[in-house]
Amino acid sequence: MKVSGGKSIYGASVGILMLDARFPRIPGDMGNATTWPFPVLYRVVRDATPDLVVRRGAIGTLATFINAAQDLVRDGADGITTNCGFLSLFQEELADAVGVPVATSSLMQVAMVNRLLPNKKRAGILTISASTLTARHLERAGVPEGTPVGSTEGGREFTRVILGNEMELDVDLARQDNVEAAIALRDANPDIGAIVLECTNMVPYAADIRAATGLPVFSIYNFVSWFHDGLTPSKF
Repeated sequence: MKVSGGKSIYGASVGILMLDARFPRIPGDMGNATTWPFPVLYRVVRDATPDLVVRRGAIGTLATFINAAQDLVRDGADGITTNCGFLSLFQEELADAVGVPVATSSLMQVAMVNRLLPNKKRAGILTISASTLTARHLERAGVPEGTPVGSTEGGREFTRVILGNEMELDVDLARQDNVEAAIALRDANPDIGAIVLECTNMVPYAADIRAATGLPVFSIYNFVSWFHDGLTPSKF
């Protein structure tokens, strides 16, 4: 039997671009390696903090993200994703630069989820920062105009800890923030038939949101799992 080379690392198809952060990453969080049922490659994009990317439009970071993505591909990644939904801004540039499939944002699922729903139902978005999620972020991810958006901003714990890059997280309070924001989003928009979680740090609370709202919940976890299955199909 002969095999082909060309990579430094084998067996990990998905490369994840990570923000430079220190807040706790619990199981379910994209940046906790135990979250994934398959191996992944990580690359931290230095100085790309949550505040810079989410609140300040990731200004001045594109070249750094491209370099990190190219390093991941050289190391062995067959596809690239990121750990922040706001990086939809860089979707086209990253894909053109690395030459492999790129899935920058969970928001890229919104249009597809809409196609799954009954007539007169649509997906809503739950984000960590509605005040800085711009029309350009949504357009770059292919989100239909007018899609309802809810947020954990104004909550007790989640947005403050993540975007403030704090060292401690009260998981129960963060869960409450996510559940309450999702319920508010549903109640304000009776035509919502599913929720798409913009923030990759929301994944640990997806089951709680589903139970509280009764709606299907789509996150970066199921998006990247689907992405991985395309890069590395199962053998039967």
